[in-house]
Amino acid sequence: MSGAIPFVGAFESTYQPAFDTDGFETTRHVLRWRDDLELLYACGVREIRYPVRWHRIEVEPGSFDWDQTDEVLGYLEDAGIRVIVDLVHHTSYPLWIRDFADPAFGPALLRYVRAFAERYPGVEAYTIFNEPFTTFLLCGDAGIWPPRLRGLEGFVTVARNVFPALTEASRLLGELLPEARHVYLEVCERHSSSSPAGAWFAEWTNDRRFFLTDLFLGRELDRRRPFVADVIACGGADLLDIEAGTIDVLGLDYYAHNQWEWAAAHVGTTSPSAPASFAELIVEYWERYRLPCIVGETNIRGRPSDRATWLKYTLEQSERARDAGVPLEGYCWFPFLDSCDWDSILCRCDSSVDPVGVYSLDAKLNRTPSSMSDSYRLAASGTLAAELPAYELQRPAATWLAGWLPEMAHWHWEEPPTAELALGGEREDFEIEFRVVAADV
Repeated sequence: MSGAIPFVGAFESTYQPAFDTDGFETTRHVLRWRDDLELLYACGVREIRYPVRWHRIEVEPGSFDWDQTDEVLGYLEDAGIRVIVDLVHHTSYPLWIRDFADPAFGPALLRYVRAFAERYPGVEAYTIFNEPFTTFLLCGDAGIWPPRLRGLEGFVTVARNVFPALTEASRLLGELLPEARHVYLEVCERHSSSSPAGAWFAEWTNDRRFFLTDLFLGRELDRRRPFVADVIACGGADLLDIEAGTIDVLGLDYYAHNQWEWAAAHVGTTSPSAPASFAELIVEYWERYRLPCIVGETNIRGRPSDRATWLKYTLEQSERARDAGVPLEGYCWFPFLDSCDWDSILCRCDSSVDPVGVYSLDAKLNRTPSSMSDSYRLAASGTLAAELPAYELQRPAATWLAGWLPEMAHWHWEEPPTAELALGGEREDFEIEFRVVAADV
């Protein structure tokens, strides 16, 4: 056993161009950031993923207002909190960029990245673009975020317009910030099948999950790979010729809904009967890329005690992967506060609180402690997963996570705190809503 894995804090900040607001504003972090950071610091966290809000910094093309960024980054430096700067988080581009199909995106990104590096030459770590695969899927394949394209052709259109700028930005920052590390955050997935009809689709999606990271690193892709072959067939062969970028640390973003069990093409469930362990997935990605890793994101939608249990599980699995030889440098529960409007995948803006944070938000957006914040404080201060409480899962999380229970069979279970017990009548489609509620928007 090599001791505790360092914790990395984070706050949700995604910009919603259709509503001209972002996660900092809907949760009022933009007004309460000092108090929120002090709360994080009090938990024992000394490193944080923190966004630079491009959409508020460059309101007019070529004109940058760094005042708030100066203030926050200065505060974090004075507090001794190391920062992984998040430069673009999903759709967090300025309003004057139409969407990810806009040809203006690439040149604008490179100008912004250069301006950032010149302003902050002492930055130690950065993420250029959070989860390219997830973002391209939601924008270019599922038709949920602008430009709301659909199908593989839409995915290729977005990737062709955005991805070359990302690899170029990594090369540029490698020159401008040679001592800083590029932390590349991407979804950590695994797909399985429940029938022969779903087996080929699981093979296709398992190939798809590695596509962009392979491209970023300049790997020569076998054109016979299932997803690669389809990309080429729909006119995307030029993607294979994109000049490679550089990655120093691979961030693995893992949620229960990243494991799909397919019954047929595009027909599946995020409640697989026998999901792979998280440790197995971490090892798989490590063996493929041989890069230092962090758990870049994880959470579960549920009551505070459900979140505390998922914290115990994912941290235990992270420790197992680390002890198996993976150079795992950090663990990030994302986000520190409940987010807003992610229950509609940001297709609505009605301050709907999404119960995923370390600290919960009440109806007035006050930060409220719970069993989750207690467990998080213990773990962030160095307590190993084996010593954290395991609370009996409540519906609907109990139904959703049934497939994971064999991996938790060695735990001693406790009843959730009385104040956090479900009142009954809870819906069973809690996690499914996250996927499909905005499909017809």
